[in-house]
Amino acid sequence: MNRIAREGDTKFWHPFSDMAVARKSEFVVSRAEGVWVWDTSGKRYLDATASLWYANIGHGRGEMADAAAAQMRRLDAYSTFGDFANEPALELCARLSDLAPMPDARVFLTSGGGDAIDTAAKLARLYWSIQGAGERVHIIGRTNAYHGTHGYGTSIGGIEANRVGWGPLATGMSLVSYDSVEALEAEVKAIGPERVAAFFVEPVVGAGGVLPPPAGYIEAAAELCRAHGILLVVDSVICGFGRLGTWWGIERWGVEPDMITFAKGVTSGYLPLGGVVISDAVAAPFWTEPGAYTFRHGPTYAGHPTCCAAALTNLEILEREKLIPRGRELEGALLGALAHLADHDGVAEVRGGLGLLAAVEIDPEVLRRVPTAVAEVQRRARDAGVLVRPLGSSVAVSPPLIIEESELEMIGDALATAFDGLSGAT
Repeated sequence: MNRIAREGDTKFWHPFSDMAVARKSEFVVSRAEGVWVWDTSGKRYLDATASLWYANIGHGRGEMADAAAAQMRRLDAYSTFGDFANEPALELCARLSDLAPMPDARVFLTSGGGDAIDTAAKLARLYWSIQGAGERVHIIGRTNAYHGTHGYGTSIGGIEANRVGWGPLATGMSLVSYDSVEALEAEVKAIGPERVAAFFVEPVVGAGGVLPPPAGYIEAAAELCRAHGILLVVDSVICGFGRLGTWWGIERWGVEPDMITFAKGVTSGYLPLGGVVISDAVAAPFWTEPGAYTFRHGPTYAGHPTCCAAALTNLEILEREKLIPRGRELEGALLGALAHLADHDGVAEVRGGLGLLAAVEIDPEVLRRVPTAVAEVQRRARDAGVLVRPLGSSVAVSPPLIIEESELEMIGDALATAFDGLSGAT
């Protein structure tokens, strides 16, 4: 018998998983194409989450495999520390700078989104230190926010379950309500604006529940940061590369950040890559005078040539097939495909309408009676042939940008079936 088929035989420790359960019930994905994935038994499922928010161009693109293979044959990998570089990394950074919503931006490459968040947090603090404002170390995040699971990201993040059990987190961090500029203003005043280095914000809260910002929130928060000289760091790891219908997501509010963190959609997940887009003003002290300041930070695989080659091809596909605007073009259709679920006894709310992502909140009374209700809905939707993502007290969808409207309807139908069979919903 194949070892991976033996019940309880797995040696793979899954992220964010109850391994006492998962070791006996792994869902093994065998292959994927377009918006579809297949398990090892040959059953097909609609990938309504683009895997982990990232398969923007869909799965199984031969063009992506060809680009990676060609680059590996030419130069598979090499360090970019010091003055070393490679052509794909240089080309990718130039391309991303051209696309950035701030002029003459610089790009620091990482291995993923968690790396990008820690990079931005450290750079924000170091920037103020070399400006002679070493007291500006405080970083403000938001409740419900998710900024990865590295050291700074865990400390800035606002999902309580992700923050407990580790002992003391990074100091000089605090959280404010995700939907209140007044709370942000009060926190800045309480800390002292002269001590605040940066404010981190997701354009749409992703893993914390798919929570679009209230009208005017992003603009007002940006203005508050400008007024007090606080660096505005936009976390576009989920929201970028078409998810909200623009390259970075933040353009929908006309805001110019100091830094943007990115990952996921930059390669559509075909290879791991992330980074930080940095304004000219923040980069200037490090780029102006030789020997003055060195940013002593960076992952081993920063600027990995094969990953960068994949990213360049992914950007070409996004642009050639006009996929970037689809996040905006399909946002109404996705919300419409789920809207009827709001009438279900087991549903408290349907959220969406801003980008190609949405969430269905389970009624708190149902959750009280059936604590496993979220997992049950996910499982029942999977049985109906659609993969959705559990998020706290809700399930989320964020399909590939290539999805068709008829396939969006399949998501709504599968979730309706899932809620119809949910125990405790009536």
